[in-house]
Amino acid sequence: EVQLVESGGGVVQAGGSLRLSCLTSGFTFDDYSFGWFRQAPGKEREGVSAITWKKVGSTRYADSVKGRFTISTDSAKNTVYLQMNNLTPEDTGIYYCASDKLGSLLNPVGYDYWGQGTQVTVSS
Repeated sequence: EVQLVESGGGVVQAGGSLRLSCLTSGFTFDDYSFGWFRQAPGKEREGVSAITWKKVGSTRYADSVKGRFTISTDSAKNTVYLQMNNLTPEDTGIYYCASDKLGSLLNPVGYDYWGQGTQVTVSS
């Protein structure tokens, strides 16, 4: 059984930081790439960050979060992290972790498995 479980969301003031975690199970962690996506009310789901070995560059970031967010993994713990700094109200949304064997980067279509999401709310 494949599972991805996000945690670490919450309410934070603008300028603050959060670290999201995605605990995975049910597959070989090192065979996959991982991505973080988010969806705000009334907006489409968008790619935030991805980490992969299949394409040029080990990490990718949406322009809106570049320089503020950092994606990382801990294979010993089967966990993916998203460190989010200098948060703004525009970062508010449900954040999803996803796994991908094709190196889809920030394109959600190629991802195989998804978590249920964790809410991030950034207040002014």
